[in-house]
Amino acid sequence: MKELFTGFKNKYTPLQQLLFIGFFVRMFAVIFSKGFGWHDDHFLIIESSQSWVDGYDYNNWLPSDTDSTRVPQGHSLSYIGIHYYIFKFLKLIGIVNPQTKMMFVRLLHALWSLLIIKYTYKVTEQYSNKRVAWYAGIFATLYWFMPFMSVRNLVEFVCVPPILIAVYLLHKDKINTKNILLAGMWLGLAFSIRFQSVFISAGIGLALIFMRTSVKNIGLLAFSFLAIVVLTQGLVDYIIWKKPFAEFMSYVHYNLDNANAYGADNWHMYFDLIFGLLIPPLSFLLFAGYIITWKKIPLIFWPVFFYLAFHTYFPNKQERFIMTILPLIIISGTIGMFMIYEKRKQSIKPGLFKFCKIFVVVLNLILLPVLTLSYSKRHRVETMTYLYNKNDSNAFMVEDSNKENDFLMPPLFYYGRWLSVLGISKTFNADSALYYYNKQEVANRPDYVVFMQAENIQTRVDSLKKRFPGLTYETTIEPSLIDKTLYWLNPLNDNQTAFIYKMK
Repeated sequence: MKELFTGFKNKYTPLQQLLFIGFFVRMFAVIFSKGFGWHDDHFLIIESSQSWVDGYDYNNWLPSDTDSTRVPQGHSLSYIGIHYYIFKFLKLIGIVNPQTKMMFVRLLHALWSLLIIKYTYKVTEQYSNKRVAWYAGIFATLYWFMPFMSVRNLVEFVCVPPILIAVYLLHKDKINTKNILLAGMWLGLAFSIRFQSVFISAGIGLALIFMRTSVKNIGLLAFSFLAIVVLTQGLVDYIIWKKPFAEFMSYVHYNLDNANAYGADNWHMYFDLIFGLLIPPLSFLLFAGYIITWKKIPLIFWPVFFYLAFHTYFPNKQERFIMTILPLIIISGTIGMFMIYEKRKQSIKPGLFKFCKIFVVVLNLILLPVLTLSYSKRHRVETMTYLYNKNDSNAFMVEDSNKENDFLMPPLFYYGRWLSVLGISKTFNADSALYYYNKQEVANRPDYVVFMQAENIQTRVDSLKKRFPGLTYETTIEPSLIDKTLYWLNPLNDNQTAFIYKMK
């Protein structure tokens, strides 16, 4: 084993070693980390794009000849459009199973995420040395949440590689016309994936001013940025809506009108997440390192500052927003942390330092496999997969009468059909469901019922059997360990056991 490790170390450069390790670990996430992390990384990306391939507009996002009331909903269609072509290609070559298609999508995202490792190392090396770059690269490769995030369709994380490439190209020793234009193009691509990355681009522009970059170069950066934005947003929206930037303007108006509608939280929420996700006490050192490198690495300090300041001020606060800047904090934080260490190593107590290092490493090694192998939203995905594999289901009903009004949206991508799902809640009761059931054509009538939550399950089943006497039990689908853990930490994470019954 020692000879194998030595041979691997001698044969490959440090960056190649990191990329190999990163790919190896991410392949576990590709294979085992099924499902989706949040609502947005599935329903706003996967459901919409696959429905377009199937000739259906799941979210009613596109103009319609039969519905003149449709308007832009505020979503960048570029990233979604890429998935449209991915699914169209898979359909062309005969791959139709939803789980197989998503494994292919996870693989593509895992490969894309290797750019985070590569440019974390290269940017750190620009401002420090190979030793520090290795540590930053290891953090980007094996931090406990990185492999899991690397295979998700979360725009807040997918937009990171273009940002890191732009930072690398804009280093003071690399500034020339070609790199300026390329950096602007990469930042334009990041914007087209995630609109709010514009605050990072603005921070980079401010940093270039502090770096005394010429007006000509800043103008070229802005020009190439806008050129990509015009092509990916202006032109695309004009073709679809006959109005350039229609989706972006709708996005701005929607967020201003609904600033307090989603996840409003305390002002220090994002700082709590930074300190928690990066594992204390290392996280405190990394953030302190980020602060002290404000002069050394303005291309990272000011973009992170702008992005963090806006999201701290804006009422709508959601955990996933912080993912965009974590790799940037890892880079500058690692550099600054080593600067602090070199300056104060004589006063650091060896025993305390060793304990802290062991604590962080052990905790990370515990969390890393747990999250990398986790099946997020398993109960919702496996319920649809079960019905998909049965091949005898034309429609289904969701019984979630523990809830007052609404029920969780089922991920129909895994069901393989696009339909309006009949749902039972406290206000929309079983008698109402029976009425609508009888109104539907026989071919569209639900043939399965999915009961969500175990609470009062037998009473609810008996109640529904009065209306549908042929109801028979099929199977139970439990949430995954990570789903149960998240529910334990915060009951707002609505992770439920699903009970599937067949209607005869």
